[in-house]
Amino acid sequence: MSARQAKIKKRKVREPLTRSQIMARIKSSNTAPEMKVRKLVHRLGIRFRINNNDLPGKPDLANKRKAWAIFVHGCFWHSHAGCRLASKPKTNTAYWQPKLQRNKERDAANVEALNHLGFRVLVIWECTTKDVATLTRELNTFFVLISA
Repeated sequence: MSARQAKIKKRKVREPLTRSQIMARIKSSNTAPEMKVRKLVHRLGIRFRINNNDLPGKPDLANKRKAWAIFVHGCFWHSHAGCRLASKPKTNTAYWQPKLQRNKERDAANVEALNHLGFRVLVIWECTTKDVATLTRELNTFFVLISA
């Protein structure tokens, strides 16, 4: 072993993260899917506000004057039906099942409240943001319908 190799310390092996530490690292806003949607909407030349507190559900993107709102939902947190990213937790199901069900119910109530206020609402799922072409097509369709 050379003198240089002797000076190099061994890499410290980190303990696996606990469930609490994992959950603490999950962001609620400015997520990667949300940022992709924002970039594409901005690239289309459409103006919006983010996380508008005045509207039900605090949509991720919204324009009150044009009366539209976009929610970017994580497939797991909002229980996207038929999506591989929306796995059902195998541990502590007594906690997770009601929590995820409440999320779905709250989302439906928020969309209904926005519709009642005259807003057009688009829900974009995390899995949709993985394919930029599909996401762009979905956004174009939404904004063409709004302007019609």
